[in-house]
Amino acid sequence: MEKPSNLLLKLSRRLFESAEEQEKFIAALVNPQSFSPSILWCQPKPEISPFAVETPLTWQPQFIDRLALGEKPGQHPLHNQGYFYCLDFSSVFSASILLAITQPIHSVFDMCAAPGGKSIFAWKALQPELLISNEVIGKRLGMLISNLKRCQINPAMVVNRDSSIFAESIPASSNLVIVDAPCTGQSLLAKGEKAPGCFHPTAINKSANRQKRIIANSAQIVAPQDYLAYMTCTYSPEENEQVCEWFLSRFPQFQAVKVSHLQEYQSHLTNIPCYRIFPQSRLGAGAFAVLFQNMTEGENRELDLSALSAVWMNSKDPLSNNINIVGADC
Repeated sequence: MEKPSNLLLKLSRRLFESAEEQEKFIAALVNPQSFSPSILWCQPKPEISPFAVETPLTWQPQFIDRLALGEKPGQHPLHNQGYFYCLDFSSVFSASILLAITQPIHSVFDMCAAPGGKSIFAWKALQPELLISNEVIGKRLGMLISNLKRCQINPAMVVNRDSSIFAESIPASSNLVIVDAPCTGQSLLAKGEKAPGCFHPTAINKSANRQKRIIANSAQIVAPQDYLAYMTCTYSPEENEQVCEWFLSRFPQFQAVKVSHLQEYQSHLTNIPCYRIFPQSRLGAGAFAVLFQNMTEGENRELDLSALSAVWMNSKDPLSNNINIVGADC
């Protein structure tokens, strides 16, 4: 096995008391193995699956299939026809916190949406009347729009602005805001990909500060009694539990929701109900997720779409009648 870096060794000791778990975690990163692919069925499943399917976990939604190792769903014709979306099972784990929401969700705002997996999961699980998918990085807009079109997500709006703009223009208006936060991407290593500098304290602190800014802005557009979902694909406590602790200290009107079907994955690094998987579990490369509820009393403001078009010119995507592209100019 390749020798782990000192920074990885330090992180493993912070995450796990057991030397055995530390070793398993390190091995999963320095000697990565393939994970079973997963698909989210956007259209009704065929009666006979075209893939070999693993036995579903007890909490796994019916519209998700975890496939046998070696299956390549992206190469199947049904993929191009928009029948399903391919995603890592870690993303399924994170997004499954949305299954704890029992009240009707009329509007979903996905703040960091590209490439679109969490948006599509929310659309399928909650059936909102409107999905707004934001992506601030212009070069990532193409894949987001392409995936929403291919999977026939309707009605949907794609926007391309910083989170602070929405905090000002559409406050207290969304039933669910998803923050799949940009992070150091440490779990990429478990997939055999590169993430240079992902364990360095400077990179971690820079990422954590950006996450705090995004979640603070996002909280301001959550309607009373409604929800904010925060998730990452990294391991550092500074980007996960410590962001949650910071958030609750500054936004005491929110509280974390217990997600009963993920109880066995409760993070042991905090008393806040939040949930993790690690790559040594073999379910996925790693994920962190927490669901907050805004306990403020009062009525939500109607989501004013004119507030968006008042700030930016609203232009129809010429390739689709279903997806509005708002402010996508960079």
